[in-house]
Amino acid sequence: MAVDATPLLGHRSGIGQFTAGLLEALDARPELAVRRYAVTWRGHRDAGATGWPVPARIAHRCWARFDGPRIERFWPGSSVAVVHGTNYVVPPTSAASVVSVHDLTMVRFPHLCPPATLRFPKLVQRAIARGAVVHADSFFVADEIRNWQPAARVRVVHPGIAPVPGSREPRVRSGPPYLLAIGTIEPRKDHPTLLRAFAELATRPDLDDLRLVIVGADGWGSTAFEGALSTLPEAIRRRIDRRGFINDGERDTLLDGAAAFVYPSVYEGFGIAPLEAMARGTPVVATAAGSLPEVLGDAATLVAVGDADALAAGIDRVLADPNPWPLRGLACVAQYSWSAAAEAMSNVYQEVGLEHMDRRKGR
Repeated sequence: MAVDATPLLGHRSGIGQFTAGLLEALDARPELAVRRYAVTWRGHRDAGATGWPVPARIAHRCWARFDGPRIERFWPGSSVAVVHGTNYVVPPTSAASVVSVHDLTMVRFPHLCPPATLRFPKLVQRAIARGAVVHADSFFVADEIRNWQPAARVRVVHPGIAPVPGSREPRVRSGPPYLLAIGTIEPRKDHPTLLRAFAELATRPDLDDLRLVIVGADGWGSTAFEGALSTLPEAIRRRIDRRGFINDGERDTLLDGAAAFVYPSVYEGFGIAPLEAMARGTPVVATAAGSLPEVLGDAATLVAVGDADALAAGIDRVLADPNPWPLRGLACVAQYSWSAAAEAMSNVYQEVGLEHMDRRKGR
């Protein structure tokens, strides 16, 4: 097996968390011998990759147009049975291949994407034409892929969520209550709607101590976020704590103490962040965007996309009665484990590997 570890580099997004969790679980499976590769020139070794560095920009341009150079060129003297591209790109290869497509934002909502992401549809199409099997994180995304590319062979494998020790114990919070949002500041996460919802709640006398904590690195939507923030009254802005990238320990502490985790996304292919909140017993208020109704079910309060009034009302319901949500959330999270994800992915690898061998033998 060869698995793309490039998403492990830098600040880890949801795809980085997916790749890290999957690789750790795959390494624990005795039937698989897993090696890592990375499509990057400078971060090659940091991702734990072997072989020669692969320059991303040049490689992507070639792979979008041609069936080469094959990934084997960067692994002198070695071979693999299956190559898995974990982030929309799987290189041309003489082996079987799997490509993970986590959502179709770049197809459905190209205006929400930075220019670099808009290369992915062509790369996915080329991979499908070469015979790659597509991995989707949810049935919602699988259906979207089939509608977009009817010839695609799609397999659904849900990502996992690591269990949190002590998550079933009663939660003890200190200090003023706060809402928590985690995610890169980009248009798809729709932080401006969250700001409007918080402003509506913050004017109420019974919520005069409520705060909002927003965690996430600046993306290409940071200008719109700052613009929305600047329109709020100074008294409300003082109650908003804007943080950038934080370490895992700080993240866990914030999740543990939040009165609610708020996820106002416009579109999602799975939804790792709200599940992480549920794993720590934190109530979740999210939009009914993309896969979130499928993944979160009745364990979260779901509201309409882009509706600040509905989001404020959903948050208000959770603040008024937080008791049923932790157990519902933990029951939801229990459906998603990394061991189950690795087992299902191993089955996909075996399927595509055997099929590839039969094809090469002319059966």
